[in-house]
Amino acid sequence: MSSMDSGPQGLTRRASRSAAAPSFSTEVFDHEVVPSSLGSIVPILRVATEIEPERPRVAYLCRFYAFEKADRLDPNSSGRGVRQFKTGLLQRLERENSSSLASRVKKSDAREIQSFYQQYYQNYVRALDKGEQADRAQLGKAYQTAGVLFEVLCAVNKTEKVEEVAPEIIAAATDVQEKKEIYTPYNILPLDSAGATQSIMQLEEVKASVAALWNTRGLNWPSEFERQRQKAGDLDLLDWLRAMFGFQRDNVRNQREHLILLLANNHTSLDPKPGPLNKLDERAIDAIMDKLFKNYRTWCKFLGRKHSLRLPQGQQEIQQRKILYMGLYLLIWGEAANVRFMPECLCYIFHNMAYELHGLLAGNVSIVTGENIKPSYGGDDESFLRKVITPIYHVIEKESKKSKHGKAPHSSWCNYDDLNEYFWSTDCFHLGWPMRDDGDFFKSTRDAVAKGRKGFNTKSESTGKSYFVETRTFWHIFRSFDRLWTFYILALQAMIIIAWHHNLSVADIFRKKMLHDLSSIFITASFLRFLQSLLDLVLNFPGYHRWKFTDVLRNVLKILVSLAWAILLPLFYVHSFVAPNKITDVLSKVHEIKGAPTLYVVVVILYLLPNLLAAVLFIFPMLRRWIENSDWHVIRLLLWWSQDGYLRGPRIYVGRGMHESQFALLKYTIFWVLLLCSKFAFSYFVQIKPLVKPTKDIMNIRNVKYAWHEFFPQAKKHYGAVVSLWAPVVLVYFMDTQIWYAIYSTLYGGLVGAFDRLGEIRTLGMLRSRFQSLPGAFNTCLVPSDKTKKRGFSLSKRFAEVSASRRTEAAKFAQIWNEVICSFREEDLISDREMDMLLVPYSSDPSLKIIQWPPFLLASKIPIALDMAAQFRSRDADLWKRICSDEYMKCAVIECYESFKHLLNILVVGENEKRMIGIIIKEIESSISKNTFLENFRMSPLPTLCKKFVELVEILKVGDPSKRDTVVLLLQDMFEVVTRDMMVNEIRELAELGHGNKDSISRNQLFAGTYPKPSIIFPPVVTAEWEEQVRRLYILLTVKESASDVPTNLEARRRVAFFANSLFMDMPRAPRVRKMLAFSVMTPYYSEETVYSKSDLEMENEDDEWNNFMERVNCKNESEVRENEENILHLRHWVSLRGQTLCRTVRGMMYYRRALKLQAFLDMATEEEILKGYKAFTVPSEEDKKSQRSTYAQLEAVADMKFTYVATCQNYGNQKRSGDRRATDILNLMVNNPALRVAYIDEVEEGENGKVQKVYYSVLVKAVDTLDQEIYRIKLPGSAKVGEGKPENQNHAIIFSRGEALQTIDMNQDNYLEEALKMRNLLQEFKEDHGVRPPSILGVREHIFTGSVSSLAWFMSNQETSFVTIGQRVLARPLKVRFHYGHPDVFDRLFHITRGGISKASVGINLSEDIFAGFNSTLRRGNVTHHEYIQVGKGRDVGLNQISLFEAKVACGNGEQTLSRDVYRLGHRFDFFRMLSCYFTTVGFYISSVVVVITVYVFLYGRLYLSLSGLEAAIMKFARSKGDTALRTVMASQSLVQIGLLMALPMIMEIGLERGFRSAVSDMIIMQLQLAAVFFTFSLGTKVHYFGRTVLHGGAKYRATGRGFVVRHEKFAENYRMYSRSHFVKGMELMILLIAYKVYGSAAGDNVTYILLTCSMWFLVGSWLFAPFLFNPSGFEWQKVVDDWDDWSKWMNNRGGIGVPATKSWESWWEEEQEHLHFTGFLGRFWEVVLSLRFFLYQYGIIYQLHVANGDKSIVVYGLSWLVIAAVIIILKIVSMGRKKFSADFQLMFRLLKLILFIGFMVTLVMLFVFLSLTVGDIFASLLAFIPTGWALLAISQALRPVVKALGMWGSVKALGRGYEYMMGLVMFLPVAILAWFPFVSEFQTRLLFNQAFSRGLQIQRILAGGKKNK
Repeated sequence: MSSMDSGPQGLTRRASRSAAAPSFSTEVFDHEVVPSSLGSIVPILRVATEIEPERPRVAYLCRFYAFEKADRLDPNSSGRGVRQFKTGLLQRLERENSSSLASRVKKSDAREIQSFYQQYYQNYVRALDKGEQADRAQLGKAYQTAGVLFEVLCAVNKTEKVEEVAPEIIAAATDVQEKKEIYTPYNILPLDSAGATQSIMQLEEVKASVAALWNTRGLNWPSEFERQRQKAGDLDLLDWLRAMFGFQRDNVRNQREHLILLLANNHTSLDPKPGPLNKLDERAIDAIMDKLFKNYRTWCKFLGRKHSLRLPQGQQEIQQRKILYMGLYLLIWGEAANVRFMPECLCYIFHNMAYELHGLLAGNVSIVTGENIKPSYGGDDESFLRKVITPIYHVIEKESKKSKHGKAPHSSWCNYDDLNEYFWSTDCFHLGWPMRDDGDFFKSTRDAVAKGRKGFNTKSESTGKSYFVETRTFWHIFRSFDRLWTFYILALQAMIIIAWHHNLSVADIFRKKMLHDLSSIFITASFLRFLQSLLDLVLNFPGYHRWKFTDVLRNVLKILVSLAWAILLPLFYVHSFVAPNKITDVLSKVHEIKGAPTLYVVVVILYLLPNLLAAVLFIFPMLRRWIENSDWHVIRLLLWWSQDGYLRGPRIYVGRGMHESQFALLKYTIFWVLLLCSKFAFSYFVQIKPLVKPTKDIMNIRNVKYAWHEFFPQAKKHYGAVVSLWAPVVLVYFMDTQIWYAIYSTLYGGLVGAFDRLGEIRTLGMLRSRFQSLPGAFNTCLVPSDKTKKRGFSLSKRFAEVSASRRTEAAKFAQIWNEVICSFREEDLISDREMDMLLVPYSSDPSLKIIQWPPFLLASKIPIALDMAAQFRSRDADLWKRICSDEYMKCAVIECYESFKHLLNILVVGENEKRMIGIIIKEIESSISKNTFLENFRMSPLPTLCKKFVELVEILKVGDPSKRDTVVLLLQDMFEVVTRDMMVNEIRELAELGHGNKDSISRNQLFAGTYPKPSIIFPPVVTAEWEEQVRRLYILLTVKESASDVPTNLEARRRVAFFANSLFMDMPRAPRVRKMLAFSVMTPYYSEETVYSKSDLEMENEDDEWNNFMERVNCKNESEVRENEENILHLRHWVSLRGQTLCRTVRGMMYYRRALKLQAFLDMATEEEILKGYKAFTVPSEEDKKSQRSTYAQLEAVADMKFTYVATCQNYGNQKRSGDRRATDILNLMVNNPALRVAYIDEVEEGENGKVQKVYYSVLVKAVDTLDQEIYRIKLPGSAKVGEGKPENQNHAIIFSRGEALQTIDMNQDNYLEEALKMRNLLQEFKEDHGVRPPSILGVREHIFTGSVSSLAWFMSNQETSFVTIGQRVLARPLKVRFHYGHPDVFDRLFHITRGGISKASVGINLSEDIFAGFNSTLRRGNVTHHEYIQVGKGRDVGLNQISLFEAKVACGNGEQTLSRDVYRLGHRFDFFRMLSCYFTTVGFYISSVVVVITVYVFLYGRLYLSLSGLEAAIMKFARSKGDTALRTVMASQSLVQIGLLMALPMIMEIGLERGFRSAVSDMIIMQLQLAAVFFTFSLGTKVHYFGRTVLHGGAKYRATGRGFVVRHEKFAENYRMYSRSHFVKGMELMILLIAYKVYGSAAGDNVTYILLTCSMWFLVGSWLFAPFLFNPSGFEWQKVVDDWDDWSKWMNNRGGIGVPATKSWESWWEEEQEHLHFTGFLGRFWEVVLSLRFFLYQYGIIYQLHVANGDKSIVVYGLSWLVIAAVIIILKIVSMGRKKFSADFQLMFRLLKLILFIGFMVTLVMLFVFLSLTVGDIFASLLAFIPTGWALLAISQALRPVVKALGMWGSVKALGRGYEYMMGLVMFLPVAILAWFPFVSEFQTRLLFNQAFSRGLQIQRILAGGKKNK
């Protein structure tokens, strides 16, 4: 059993390798595929798998025991999957029994397992246990394995009735049992007694924190804990809290580590330094106390209660008490599960428990019992979860169920916010403690219990909505931003009044009459205020459950007062009103008083008084902050009543005191004042003024000859025409601020970006020119120093160049630069040669007096210098001056010379030879110093010498021993060249050495001697430094061409340029790693791709990265890669790192850890170690790994202290159990990244009282060896997913994060090592001054890495890039309204965990969960900043369907935001200008998009009304007769503003800033050629459709967009399903409108005018109808088109039904498309019907234009037209009924019926032609009239579905619907099919779509082929 010395196979530790060399296991773990109810047998099966290769029989016995145990756990196999599992295991046991018996070593099973157990214990466990040198993880695992083996051993003994067990086995088992308890699995800190020697536990700050937690003096312990304490003595303050309050054991373990790390990290970062480092400083405790309890203290103050944080007198006790309070809060938070989304509920729980804690410690006595106070809920195990959290959770769950997965209206259930806001009033204290079951809060669950008991259905009560109800209506837009709309409406009114008075001068405006007219705006204002008050009441009405009397009183008073103003102001304004005599008398008397203002003016002044207060508060934000945070009753009363825009509404907890500093206020005020001036000037002079005269003319037209039956023929003013004219203009007036915002934000953002120094280094040329100042910049930014760095702007940014004397600084730069370049090579961005060109020597040569620059700067310098020297004839000084004129050439020359000397020094060891060389060198150097070098040496033979030297270096590079003679010859030749050819005068000493000396040697023996010792050492001793030096020297001597294109890869260039550029930007100085803020990264993961499987590797590439990969794995071609299994693993990894996979994200985030270790090394290392190089520590020896004192161990410890990475793979447990490949991939990620932690939700079936029920746990695991090891398992009150999935997933795992900052990184993101190096600087921003409040979220920019996949991806990437850079730059500065958009944003973790977490999770309303974190942060007095010196990679969707899904998701999210309380509160609590910023950068953008589209509709419908009614013809006739060009122009004016082009402005500016304006212009032109305008116009349609539908009907849901590079062909039916309602229907409608206008309009008389007027609308129609086919790969391939048609026809004709998916049948899809109408309310249906009425206009108008009508204008004609529709419907009904009745049995009858109908139809048609003068044109016109009517009937029937079904007409509606879909499909399909006839169209389209990829050399056809295979 010799192999036992090394332990069983598979137990030797696998070294974790770098990103370049991943280790993979490919099998799915069969021992993990275990049903959840049998979880306890997993360790046994793991042991069996582990020892099987060693002892198959012992493995068999383990499995057999596992089977027995499974049978005991679930004898009836009632759990899910248990029966199948047992059967499978039993079959395996039967199979393996005989084979394992054959391999048995001992005679019986009992002896076999005993002998194995003894050997395992002695040879493996004892061998591992080497005290401090022990590998703790291995040892812990070994003890666990030994424990399982002993359990199996006992079972086998029992079966075989073995009475006695050897005493040594018993002794071993006892030892194992004790050690098993000691070696518990741990996360970061091994806090058990065995972990004390670990490097991390040796850190002074950790020792200090642990000691503080162990201070349990003066605490009374319950008896069972006292016994444990006596025995082990390792209980601390958190254990005492557990004993008192009943927290879970693992929750305590988790929060213990959390608290220790918080304290330790704060302790080290204190400034000035704490006294003794090993004693916890009070300042560290206070800092965390303040952060943790800031929200709690504010809450207590708000509710007027005294907080429960009471401290004792003694100093020692104070520290203990503070830690107890912090521990208590963290334990409550750690176990609160979904209640964590309710921060004030947590405050309530903590308030009461802290009060009890104080009572316990102060020994208070209960008044009732007379005994010492005990905690209300006791200290039993899990009692806190059961008695406190679970009841609250049940309320959340019950309310969530009422939402019916987001389909019920928001007003019918309480979301997280409603429940949390219950704790915003003092009513919450009525709940008491312990909480009363009959409290208001528990209404909904109490009813459920009662219902269950009584057994009949009672109406479920609800806790009631809180201060806000999310009602579905567009009125929210007005209600949330009423100040904005009021301002715009009043401005519009004022401008119209001014424009109406013709030719006014500025002075005229201030005349009395004019002012009197203008003052009518106050009447409008009073009406709008009345409307607002009414909306407040009506929209909040569903929340009446929770209304207090004061709330009702305020609402009623508000309505009454605003109504009074709305009556009084018009009353006083109109002088001519008939007043009662008494009032007239009073008025006349008042008028007699001279100088008295009119009563109206007095009333207006009174009305404006509250606004005056608002203005004062706006100018003095400090006053505003003080008032809002004040608790004075007078001020409360004022706030309660105040009619002021921002303070309106009840006094609520959030949104108080959010105002910025005076300076910030000034900046964004100036921004908006300038913007609004531009907007109003434009609106007045371009939109409003030109319309006034035409309007007056239209109103004066008389005797109009109407073309239809006019209901009001006598109407004088033609208001219909005026509205048609003005409506589009007014809509544009409300929308165009968005365009002005785009212009101003572009200009300002560009300016700020330039001042931030963005884009100063954007090309390799710029990098080379500034490379010399790079080390200086690097040392200023990234190297810690005690000197504080001055922040702020300066025009020139100069850094001291690092001189050669400051070698340590240069070495530090070299270490980091090289590490970055190596990471490029690992990522295959550069080749080996490029890496050599870019590296700086790791260990610099002390003899060099220069900096060794990377060879790419020095390339070709030596050959140029040689040529220069060889041909130079002048003085020494001139030659040297010419060389020195190029700094890099000077460095190259000196370095080559010194390296030449160094090389000869190592190579040549013969004394004579050494002396000869020494003499020559001395001669050369003395000549140089005397400036006589050119006199003493001939330069022409220099190239020959160099050539020989290059040959020598080439041989040294390879180091082939057989080339020794060649080396000798080369050295001799070089000696000859120097002494014979170059030296002018022979040197005497050399001559003597060569001749007159007995030791002299002949020339041909020079360097060749071997006795007594060799003259040269060849091959020389190879060290890393030697190899590096030779390689570098070879590059310097041989590279002839300039290396200006190194690196060639575009991504590598971009990254290195951005990194270099960022070092010149303004960032805080980096602290030492030990002093920096600790941070965590979290990545939510559901079931996306982790690593691509072998079958996914179909896509083939031909680009530089692929070639670099082939070079790295030493393969010449692709077939070689696929021959070797290991290479295939590398390939899988390589491909995965180019997709949007979890693997890529983890690799990127782990760069943080790598960067921290490198920076910690530079902080800690001595000068000698730094000069030796970091590379020495990156690949540590086995000894270093084991030693806890080694530098390697210390670096690991510091990295662990500062960085934690948790991937929240919520389904990992289920994936493991089901044998899913993704579980294996996730485990491989953990194995390759030992610091990665995975948190998942474990669903376990547990039996209780004979019933099996699901229990949920939050579990954290890490990898130990090649398996996962559970660290913490915390029980949850129920299923974690109650709200939206992603925030719930983040919330369950946030308890496992650590540190004071938290970055939530999405699954589609990436990171770069050079960016990770700047994380220290970024975290320092939390300590910098950013205005009134410290930052709560640090915004970070993103780089979109998917732009090169296709043209769509490029458009999307440019759009997204401009949004995350220039867009957010302006939001943060000056507007101060940046929220949380990009996932790389860094949260102040303690701020957010005490205020509801890092996202909101209520179903539906929080669909865009991320932005709500920003809203919440701002409302709770946070501050969101934006920083651009650091970036994170991000992937975006690349196919049109993916992009549209993403756009739809964001639009739906914005629709829900419009209804949300957060937006309402921001709209009211911000000052006016910040509110404008907030509106136009969040929901306002979507509302403006909706308005753009509505403008097109309003314009065209207005024109249709004018042309069909005959008004247009009359107006044009009038204009011609009067020669009124203004009127004619207005009638034919273009009304659509192309919003798309202006939205591209920020994009151009950002590209210009960062890549140069020439690039920006060329990119813009290429984008237009690639139809970017079509794409953006199409996107507009997506946004508008989904936004509108969500606000009106709801039904918004999270849309998973997929993360792959989707470049496959989408079928026609798929595109039709996707875009039918959002684009095609609307496009068709607009097309019919445009055709009708062309036919009947008279304003655009000729074709040119028509085209000019409608070109942009036709462009919109074309984009909406055909973009999906233009951007569909292979969309015009004939064969594909044919297949698509077959597929579509099949889909159209398939029957629907239960279980038939929408992708298989038109009927199913049609039902699904109407789903939103099932759940919408009455208002939703009502508006759907009202909007459908517009389609009847066509029929009404066109009927009168037909020849059949014969000029008759009576209403009868319209009535008769409906007979046609009725006839069509009857015929269709007859046919469908005939088909049902006759088609089977009476086929002939059915045919006859159809024949009769056909003959009847033809006869009717002929009669119409003959008798009623019907024309062919009439038939087409009728189609134009009746098609919209049919669609209207269809839409109304769908909205009124229950009624139509009751009438039995639903079948006909469905048939009509199918007919329309067929028609639409044909209209869409025909142009595509016609174009597909021409082969060149397909080629052109491919080029159009994949231009980016063509330019990179990808083979598109192969990618598309790969896509086909995947499909």
